[in-house]
Order: sequence, then C-alpha cells, then structure tokens
Amino acid sequence: MRLLRPVEYPANRPARRWVFDVLVTVLAAALSLPNLYQGGARPWPGVAAFVVLALMVAPLVVRRIWPIPVFGWILVTQIAAVSWDRHLIAGAALVIALYTVARLQSRRDALACAGVLELTVVTALPLLAGAGWWHDLIFLSGLIAAALGLGLYTGTRRAYLAELRDRADRLERERDQQAALAVAAERTRIAREMHDIVAHHLTVMITLSEAAIAASASSPERANDVMRSVADTGRRALADTRRLLGVLRQRPSQDPGQGPGQDPGQDPGGSLQPVPDLTQLDTLIEQVRSAGLDTTLEIHGQAPDVPAGVQLTVYRLVQEALTNTLKHGGPGARASVRLRYLPGELLVDIDDDGAGAAAHEPAGIGSGLLGMRERVHAYGGDVQAGPRGPSGWKVSARLRLDSGDAP
Repeated sequence: MRLLRPVEYPANRPARRWVFDVLVTVLAAALSLPNLYQGGARPWPGVAAFVVLALMVAPLVVRRIWPIPVFGWILVTQIAAVSWDRHLIAGAALVIALYTVARLQSRRDALACAGVLELTVVTALPLLAGAGWWHDLIFLSGLIAAALGLGLYTGTRRAYLAELRDRADRLERERDQQAALAVAAERTRIAREMHDIVAHHLTVMITLSEAAIAASASSPERANDVMRSVADTGRRALADTRRLLGVLRQRPSQDPGQGPGQDPGQDPGGSLQPVPDLTQLDTLIEQVRSAGLDTTLEIHGQAPDVPAGVQLTVYRLVQEALTNTLKHGGPGARASVRLRYLPGELLVDIDDDGAGAAAHEPAGIGSGLLGMRERVHAYGGDVQAGPRGPSGWKVSARLRLDSGDAP
C-alpha cells in the first residue's frame, strides 16, 4: 500500500506542472513512433498500434504523483505490446518513468525498479534483436544506468535544497522568537527600573510632605526646608525617568555625532548618565535619612571587582527594601544595611525594626519583591524576605560575583 500512496496530491499541483508533464508525455510518444515504421516489407501500422502506444505512454502525465505504479504500468504493457507487435516499443517512456522513480522515491525502490527493467531487457533482447543483441544490451543498459544515476542525483539535490529551505525557515522563526523574548525581557527590565525609580522617590516625597504638614504650624522654616527637599526629590525622579525613557528613543535618522535617543540640538553629555552602582549607596542612605528613616550602612570585607550588573542589582535591592520600610515601618523606625564580601559572593542584609510583619504584607505580593527576585536570580543568587522578631522586616540576598554581567 505504501507504493500506491501519491507523492503529491493532484488538487495542490499548479497548472504549469500539468502542462510540463503533458509535454513530456507527448515527447515520449513521438520518440516511440519511428519504431512502428521500421522494416521495409512490414505494412503500415494500424489504428490499434497507435491506441496501444497511447495507452502505454499516457500514464506519464501523472508520473510525479504515482511514480512506481506508472513505471509498473508502462513496463507490464510494454511486455504485452512487444508480445503482440515486436516494433511497438516505448523505450523513452520507460527511461522517463525510471528517472522519476529514482528522483522521487527511496534509493531502495529506485534500485529495485532498475533491476527489474534490466532483467526484462536481458531476457527479451535475445528473442527480439537476433545475433547482434549484445550491442543493444550495452546501449540500453547504459540508458538505464544514466536514468537511475541522474534521478538519484536530482532527488538527493532536491532533498538537500528542501533541507536548506527548512533550516532557513527554522532559523527565521527562531530569530523572531529570540527577538520577541528579548523585547519581553527588556520590557520586564524597564518595568523594574520604572517601579524602583518612581516608587522610591514618591515614597520619599510622601514622607517628606507629611513631615512638612506636621511641622508647618510649629516651625514654618523647617516646613519650608522639607518642601524644598520634596521638590529636589521630585526633580531627581523626573530626571531619572527622562534618562530611562531617553534610552528607549531611537530616531531613524540622526545627525553625525548624535547619539541614540538624543534630540537634535540636545547636549550629548547631559542626556544619559551612568546607572546607579555601589558608590551611590551613601547618597541613597542620606536621601532616606532626610525622609526621616534612621538608616546605617555597614560594609564588611574587601570589595573585589564587582560587575556593573551586580552593583545595579544591589543598589535597587537596597532601594526597594528601604522604600518599603518608609511605607510601612511607621514613625521612629530604624533600618540597617549590611554588605559582606565573601569569596565569590556578596551577602546583602536590610533589617528594620518598624511596625512589624503585618505592615509589610502587601509588599510581599506586589511587584517590588518580584522585581527583587528577578534581579537576583539573573545572577545566580537568591533572595529571602520576611518578618523578624519581635518586630520589623528583613531582606537577605546572596549574589554570585563570578558570573559576570547577566544579559
């Protein structure tokens, strides 16, 4: 049953394939006509001979749909036709059918069909060609070998080109998938950055605003100083947001020397700044202290050459933890930040003695803790956050220092 299955379905074939196969069939019939007129004393062939020849050659129209059944039909009808009229030979049709089998079917099927045809020629030639049959045998065997070899070569090349096209399609799909994954990762990274920047600065501004309201009645000068701190914090938040969004803007056409995301006429040195690192932790601590949270920073061990990505991760981790303390720690809360450098890793602990675990509960289900974990996991580390007794909250993280910059 496998041999009877079509190689391709007729409904899916374009018209040019049908036209080509019809022309090949007409050519094979035309090449077989001279054999009908051989022999001087032989009468002219009748209508029956042309009908039999047409019946033998006509299946070539569907040779690329059913290669082996077409070859078998032509071979069987050829044997029957020669038994009736020795001049009724469709050699071209047999060669074309064998070539088609070798091109479209497996090598085993092609060799089997070529062997059957060669055996038929060897058996029939002594009976039809007379004394000089071996000359015809050499010629016909050469034709069979040529059709077999050309068909196998064409089929192998066809399979190779199909594999190349399939591989190119797979690579294109993989490229599109990688691009989509990169876009999703970049969106996640930008969301984390926006959350860390906006949430921290807004928390500081809210805390300072509440302090200014409380001090406005008793100490207007103190309230004015606090409001100036609010304005400074807002400007910093706006500048950080503009820098982050400026990295995303890419104009299709830029003047020579103009950087990506830079507006025409904009100062190239003022649009972008380095991302936060460990050297800016002191500034962060001072900002949190100015918002009313008593915070200490301790660094133990000698700092190695920490990758830039790890430094940004630690900075954002401390920023997020202190922001949560500002939100939920309550008045009089104190926080401590400890960095411990060990061989090949960095331990980060942020503790506070604020209002307790209940006040921090919303942070555990929000995007802040999720962002912490994503950042730390990107560097092969882990992070834990939870209440500490008798009150307060603790965030601990372990980051590898030998993994390099993560993508």
